[in-house]
Amino acid sequence: MRLFVGLGNPGAKYAGNRHNIGFMAVDRIAGDHGFSPWRGKFQGKVSDGVLGGEKAVLLKPETFMNLSGQSVGEAMRFYKLTPGDVTVFHDEIDLAPGKMRLKSAGGHAGHNGLRSIHTHVGEAYGRVRIGVGHPGHRDAVPGYVLHDFAKADEAWLDDMLRGISDGAAALAAGDGATFSNAVALRVAPPRSSTTPGIETPVEAPLADSRSPMQKLMDRFR
Repeated sequence: MRLFVGLGNPGAKYAGNRHNIGFMAVDRIAGDHGFSPWRGKFQGKVSDGVLGGEKAVLLKPETFMNLSGQSVGEAMRFYKLTPGDVTVFHDEIDLAPGKMRLKSAGGHAGHNGLRSIHTHVGEAYGRVRIGVGHPGHRDAVPGYVLHDFAKADEAWLDDMLRGISDGAAALAAGDGATFSNAVALRVAPPRSSTTPGIETPVEAPLADSRSPMQKLMDRFR
């Protein structure tokens, strides 16, 4: 069984924040893969279903970001899971918008949600680090992540969430490469010369520099 945790803050006030991209990711997975309706449990909301034959539970802690580990720890104890069974989806300011990286274990890099999870369950869990960009100065980070995505972010954000949903079954099966490829195909699809609206460049013919006499002679060779 897999536990996918999306990090964020509860309530309509925070719904569109950059800090809530983890909530957005598991919401998309639940909607696209026919998971059960969200219900209150483990100091959060849960939804369960199947991904590629693997039972999966989605969790959105409602303890607020800084106490996310309380909810995650409670769910893990109930289902008798190890940290290796858990993957956390979270915003990552050290990645550019539209970038995504997988990480297994390691530090929390100052992310308060991860810091709380470290405290309650240790560090040996998986992460899906979803880039939201950096405001440019450390002091501006709290206000930046607690503001909504800009209008200009809508296209890449939708592609990112679709890609995460596309690859969710592979991630549940432990196939990180296929998951990452599914995201990449949405965010940066390969260009093809046969794509409508994209013309294949055609080279112009070289000018004929032969003299009239040379052209005549070449005809009889």
